[in-house]
Amino acid sequence: MKAFVINKYSKKQSLQSVELSLPDIKDNDILVEIHAAGVNVLDSKIKTGEFKLILPYKLPLILGHDAAGVVVRTGKNVKKFKTGDQVYARVSDHRIGTFAQFISVDEKDAAFKPKNLSMEEAASIPLVGLTAWQVLVERGAVKSGQKVFIQAGSGGVGTFALQLAKYLGAEVATTAGALSTELLKKLGADIVIDYKNSDFEKMLSNYDVVLNSQDQKTLEKSMRILKSGGKLISISGPPTPVFAEEIKASWFVKIVLSLLSFSIRKKAKNKNIYYSFLFMRSDGEQLSEITKLIELGIIKPVVDKVFSFENTNEALSYVETGRAKGKVVIKIK
Repeated sequence: MKAFVINKYSKKQSLQSVELSLPDIKDNDILVEIHAAGVNVLDSKIKTGEFKLILPYKLPLILGHDAAGVVVRTGKNVKKFKTGDQVYARVSDHRIGTFAQFISVDEKDAAFKPKNLSMEEAASIPLVGLTAWQVLVERGAVKSGQKVFIQAGSGGVGTFALQLAKYLGAEVATTAGALSTELLKKLGADIVIDYKNSDFEKMLSNYDVVLNSQDQKTLEKSMRILKSGGKLISISGPPTPVFAEEIKASWFVKIVLSLLSFSIRKKAKNKNIYYSFLFMRSDGEQLSEITKLIELGIIKPVVDKVFSFENTNEALSYVETGRAKGKVVIKIK
């Protein structure tokens, strides 16, 4: 099969196109012929080595976390899927590799593809959908009438999280460039703040939940718009000791992460704010719940561009510009 790999961590080196044998499948796995793969900022961060402390991969490595495709083989213990089923998944952290023609996926990480989506649309969903679900439903426990602030509303996570927060009954504020305002209003945003010309800290107050996806400065500003007892959930760091426990990190990594997050955790505690770092995980059951919302028309995918498989490097470079509105997808078949 054809795949795109990295041979070493690098900011400048492109992915290399290689020919590999088909992946093995374990007893609980499905072998998926990939029709489309989503591209995420996480792929770029892994490529540069930003996460090598907490995700130590063996190189060479096929990048890619999101896939939509067709089951072509099943392990002997697989019960949920059969050959010919159309599925999608955010594969687990230590089994990534969707920038390829085939991938082996544990059946617990996959779900049936929404019937009303194309393969390209479906491939845009898993990572951002599960991120939004785990922030807003699982950890944020967002309820009707609450106020939620979602940063960078025009990005992949933002466009999905806006729709999910509105479905949960929240009043939603977000930040974006002026050209994205109309799109975000259509997705359900009640307040869209032009980050280039306005300061959200001066415009928002008494919020229940913040989804932080930006830098340290924005993280601290977000803390100041929350009410006492509010929740600040960051998908961009800094990681916490709780996260270190979740990934069963070494004692050294636990110390490093504790130091990195010490300041923000102390400030949050002083303000009676719950701070947590979320590194989303694969979860086929949650993805199945997301499928229901998509098939009901409650949440719609937002796809900016679709690149050919041969142009995988260009797709990743486009994501790295930060200008994508919604998701970027690679059409593989």
